[in-house]
Amino acid sequence: MTSIRTPLKKVRGLGSAGAGAEHFWLQRITALANLFLVILAIALVLHLSGSNYETVKATFANPLVSILMLALILSGVIHMWLGMQSVIEDYVHGDGARIVALVLNRFFAIFIGLTSIFAVLKLGFGV
Repeated sequence: MTSIRTPLKKVRGLGSAGAGAEHFWLQRITALANLFLVILAIALVLHLSGSNYETVKATFANPLVSILMLALILSGVIHMWLGMQSVIEDYVHGDGARIVALVLNRFFAIFIGLTSIFAVLKLGFGV
């Protein structure tokens, strides 16, 4: 049986849109990263539960803690954005509504990411 894919598509291994595999793998990689980072975040929250604000600030002043929390934010926001993008592309019908939903999804992810990064940096630098 003859394939309808061009030889170039076969070599590159791309699907019809050309980005499906990248989207799939990025979502899986962020899920794996989130698994480890969320466990660390839960341990941190349990460790800091009942602590005062000064203790929390001192903990976040440690560069390792701040970097791990920033990594969690970055990985979590990317994972959230990709997951919602998949849901929107699969279930929102109508080109106009889909485009608006995809744009709002991206702006929401950026807003949540920047707000969370600001909070961690504010705690980390003790401002």
